[in-house]
Amino acid sequence: MDSVIFDPLVPWAAVWAAVALAVAAVGLALWRRLPGWGLRALAAVAVLAAVLNPSLQREDRTALSDVVVLVVDESASQRISDREAQVAEAVAAIEAEIAGLENVELRVARLGDGPGDGGTLLMTALSEAVAEVPRARLAGAILLSDGRLHDVERAPDLPAPLHLLLTGRPGDWDRRLVVTNAPAFAIIGEPVTLTLRVEDQGAGPGVGQVDLSIAVDGGDPQTFRVPVGRDMDLPVTLDHGGRNVIQFATPVAEGELTDRNNAAVVQINGVRDRLRVLLVSGEPHPGERTWRNLLKSDSSVDLVHFTILRPPEKQDGVPVDELSLIAFPTRELFLDKIDEFDLIVFDRYKRRGILPALYLDNVRQYVEDGGAVLIAAGPDFATAASLSRSPLGDVLPSAPTSRVFEEGFVPRLTDIGARHPVTQGLDGGGADPDWGRWFRQIELAPGGGQVVMQGIDDTPLLVLDRVGEGRVALLGSDHAWLWTRGYEGGGPQLELLRRLAHWMMKEPELDEEALDATAEGQTMTIERRTLAESVGDVEVTAPDGTVTVVPLDEVAPGRFVAEVTGPEIGLYRLREGDRETVIALGPSAPREFEETVASGALLSPAVAALRGGTLALSDGAPDLRMVREGRPAAGRGWIGITPRAAYRTADVSVIPLVPAWLFLLLAALLSVGAWLREGRR
Repeated sequence: MDSVIFDPLVPWAAVWAAVALAVAAVGLALWRRLPGWGLRALAAVAVLAAVLNPSLQREDRTALSDVVVLVVDESASQRISDREAQVAEAVAAIEAEIAGLENVELRVARLGDGPGDGGTLLMTALSEAVAEVPRARLAGAILLSDGRLHDVERAPDLPAPLHLLLTGRPGDWDRRLVVTNAPAFAIIGEPVTLTLRVEDQGAGPGVGQVDLSIAVDGGDPQTFRVPVGRDMDLPVTLDHGGRNVIQFATPVAEGELTDRNNAAVVQINGVRDRLRVLLVSGEPHPGERTWRNLLKSDSSVDLVHFTILRPPEKQDGVPVDELSLIAFPTRELFLDKIDEFDLIVFDRYKRRGILPALYLDNVRQYVEDGGAVLIAAGPDFATAASLSRSPLGDVLPSAPTSRVFEEGFVPRLTDIGARHPVTQGLDGGGADPDWGRWFRQIELAPGGGQVVMQGIDDTPLLVLDRVGEGRVALLGSDHAWLWTRGYEGGGPQLELLRRLAHWMMKEPELDEEALDATAEGQTMTIERRTLAESVGDVEVTAPDGTVTVVPLDEVAPGRFVAEVTGPEIGLYRLREGDRETVIALGPSAPREFEETVASGALLSPAVAALRGGTLALSDGAPDLRMVREGRPAAGRGWIGITPRAAYRTADVSVIPLVPAWLFLLLAALLSVGAWLREGRR
C-alpha cells in the first residue's frame, strides 16, 4: 500500500514559523497590490514543500483474518429438554456459515458449571475468550445459551457486535420448590419456622394447589396439599440432637422442564436449650465437689444439687425450727417433675428412708421411658442399703458382690472401652496407662451392659447399658476425684465424666453404634462407629438412584472412615448393615436450577449496547452477514459481523517524491518572475 508522508528537514515549530512568515509576506504584497503576489505565493509554497520533504511510503502488508468468538454454554441447565440437540445444530450451522465467508476465523469456547455452586459464568468465559484475540481483529461475539447466567456484571467492552442465540422453546415451563428461610440451628423440642414456596415459571398450567411431601432423616414422607405461588410458614420440631435432614419434594408434573428443582433439602443442627441435671449426694465427701464443678462448668446445664446432710435417723434433740437445712423436696423431684430432668446422678447414695421404694420405682420407669441415671458407687453400694437392692436395681447393668477393695490400682480400658466413644482415646490411656491410682473399688459381678473400664483383677469398674429408651451408667468407685487433685500425675477425670454425662444425655457424637457423614463441598466423609472389630461396606445411593459400594478403613479402634466425592448435588442415602443415614451435598437447591426457563432479559442491555440481537434457536439457526461498523448488526433471521480489515506490515520503504533542490530552483524562478513582472510595470 502506497501513501504520501512528510519528513520535515527542520523541526515542526520552524515549519509553522515559516508558514506564518510566508502568509504575512504574501498578504503584504496583496495589500500593496503588487502584480507579482501570486508568483510570490507559489514561490513560498515551493520553499515550504522543500522544507517538508514529501516522500512516498510503500508498505508491504499481509491481510489478517477477522475473528468471531462463539461461547457455548454447556452448564447443567443446558442439558435439560432438547437443548443439547439445539446447541449441536446451532454450532454446526455457525461453523458452516463462517466457513463460507472469506478471511473469517471462528474460535469456540465452551464452559460448564461454575466452581462449587457458582452457576453459569458466561461473561467470565466471554472475557477470557476475547482476551486471546487482538482487539483489531475481533469481528463479533456470539453467545449460545439459555440466558440464565450469574455474572452479567462482568460483561466485557467489545469493539464488535454481541449476539445471543437463545435455546429453549416458547412453551417451556417449570415448577420449582424454594426454601426462603431455614435456620442452621434449632432447639430440640421447640418449634422452629421454615418458609417455603412452590412457584411455576414460564407457561405453567395455572394450577392452584399441589402435593408437598416432607421426610425427616430419610424416613417415610408425609404429604400435604399446598398453594402455588405463595409463601408458607411451616413449623418444625426437632426430636433429636445433631444433624436433622429434612427433605421437601413436589411430584413431577407432565411437561415441566426438569424435576431437579422439585426437591429441596434442609439440614438443621438440633441443640439442647438447657440440660437439666439432678445430682443427689448421699453424704459429703471429697468427690462431691468434682461432680458439682463438672456440671456447673457447662453453661448449658441447669444443675439441681442436693446433699443429704441430716438423715431421718439422726436424733440430736435440736428443734426443727432452729435447723437451717432445706427440706429435701422428694415428692416434687421424683414424682411431679422427674420427667423434666435429662440426667439423674446418685453420688454415694444409699437407701436410708428418704426416698421410698415407690419413688425409686418411678426412677426406674423414668429410665425405661428415655431418661438417664448415673450411679457413682461408694462403700454403701456393697451393703444391704445398696440401690441395687431397690426397685432401681432392675435397670442396673451389674450388681455388687458385697466386697470392697481398699487398695491401690490403676483403671484400665477394656477391649470394648478402647472402641467406645466415652472412653476411646482418653489422654494417657492405652495398654499401659500413665494415670494415677485409685484406692477403693466396689466389686461388681459380671452382668449385662458394656464394661468399658476395669480395675482390680480385671473386675468391672465402669459399666454402660441401654435400658428401654433410656441409658444407665454404673461407676464402681468413688475415688475418681484423685485424678482431679493430680495424685500420682492424675488422669482425664473431667473429660471422662463429661463424655459420660453427654453419652447418657444421648448426644449423637457419642453413640457407640452410629453411621454418620459430614460434607464439605461435593466431598463427604463417612464415619462408622462400632464396638465390633469389623464392619461391612457402605452402600451410597446418589440422588439419581445410582448405588455405589464404598469400603471403610479402620483409622482407630471401633472407628471406620471413608471419603467419597459425590458426582452431583442432592440428597445421598447411606446404608451399612441395619444402620442408615442421609446427607445433602451442595446447597438446598442448586443455583443452576433456580431458573430454568430460557430468557434473554439479563443480557438484553449488553447485546443492545453493541448493536447485536437476541434470536431464538427454536426459529432455526440464523444467517450470518457482513455489516459496516456502526450499522445495526441483527435482524429477522440474521445476525451480522463487522469486517475489521486488520493487517500485518511486513516491510516499509520511503522514497522522496521530488529532490529538495528542485523545489528551491522552482522557488527561485518564481521569485525572479515576480520581480520581472513588477519591475516592467
